Amino acid sequence: MTLPTHTTAAVLTEHSADLTIQQLPLPRELEPGAALVRLTCTTLCGTDIEIWNGTMSFPGMLPMVLGHEMVGEVLAVGAGTVDALGRAVAVGARIGWSERTCGHCYGCTVLREPVACSNRGYGFTQRADVFPYAIGGLSELCYVTPGAAKLLLPDDVKDTWASMAGCAAKTVLRAFSRVGGIRPASRVVIQGAGALGIFATAVARISGAGQVITVGAPDTRLETARSFGADATVHVSEPIVERVMELTGGHGADHVFDFAGAKSVGAEAIGMAAQRGTFAIVGSTGWGLNEVPLSAIMGKELTVVGSLNGDIGDYARAIEFFQAFASRMPWDDLFSAPVGLSGATECIRTMAGLGQVKAVIDPRLP
Repeated sequence: MTLPTHTTAAVLTEHSADLTIQQLPLPRELEPGAALVRLTCTTLCGTDIEIWNGTMSFPGMLPMVLGHEMVGEVLAVGAGTVDALGRAVAVGARIGWSERTCGHCYGCTVLREPVACSNRGYGFTQRADVFPYAIGGLSELCYVTPGAAKLLLPDDVKDTWASMAGCAAKTVLRAFSRVGGIRPASRVVIQGAGALGIFATAVARISGAGQVITVGAPDTRLETARSFGADATVHVSEPIVERVMELTGGHGADHVFDFAGAKSVGAEAIGMAAQRGTFAIVGSTGWGLNEVPLSAIMGKELTVVGSLNGDIGDYARAIEFFQAFASRMPWDDLFSAPVGLSGATECIRTMAGLGQVKAVIDPRLP
């Protein structure tokens, strides 16, 4: 087979600017363990929005191809390409993948934690003007590197679900695992009503929480959260801690999950956590200082846990989650109608304005 030499991609060249449609070169040969994939679905993540508007930025990162939640059909493979379970990846297979890891750093070998890999690479750490050029989701063709953990996908998990599993869903499931799971009948507060917060609301409900409260905005997203299992919602304009304490009968939340990242979430989470409750920090990025009352952590004997994204194991479990609970929640309501690469900028701007929950890009569309 003659490999394509270029691919059409929507490239971010300047923060907060429109993406530009460009022709990017593709590697002339596939490395052993690599794959060339024709993307069929990319779902946009909050991280994509933060990179676009410059909230998450570092020198020399642009130009780049955004998107790290995607699935596609394999067009070609390098020698010995297999998925994370050792299954051969053949031309025509439908696959998803997790970020690339090196396999030999301290995090990979001693800690045995792929998320701690010193050389861990997502699309947003890859410039679009250096090899291998196109590894992000806003592209017709995507080069899946040898170090990316690939997964053959089951037919009963939709493209949108499998794409979301690549970051948002696996991030939520890892956070629930990090706190040791949800005790049946416990009280759970989800901070944030974006895609992660709404999905986490559903996970808390499915996990057997006795009361699920979602905090966020705007009202349309809080309404969606209720359809995904929230017993009550609290708008960010309300006195959040007081309202949660009222809703929990003064008890507070046994589990608080930060999927919001606002400067106030730390103090609010500690204020509304129950005695010996847990607080999982998942959505707070950047290095800004967030003042939290350490004496309250001590006095309530709280457990505070950080949870960073997820690895291939979390991704595989996210796929299994969608298989097991396909009919439990209206998952499709999370996703907007798919558009082509030319519509990606508008989707990003809409998500930045808290419009769409989960934008969908199908690079095959015009």
